[in-house]
Amino acid sequence: MSTPNPAIPFSVFTVEEYTAASGKSGTSWTKIGVAFPHHDGPGLNIELRAYPCNGRLVVLPPSDEERQPREHGG
Repeated sequence: MSTPNPAIPFSVFTVEEYTAASGKSGTSWTKIGVAFPHHDGPGLNIELRAYPCNGRLVVLPPSDEERQPREHGG
């Protein structure tokens, strides 16, 4: 098993099912934090900006867009 690049954090989401006023149901994904590989071995350090109401967290690797270097405007 390869170790992920510690410079690229995983995204942490809370996922909630909902029903809109129109009657359509859907899923809402809200990014609430990041997860980094633990420095001393297996595991992750997770930093949350919010807590999920339903207790469900989903941790995903960064998207291709998030992996791209960002240009700093001046």
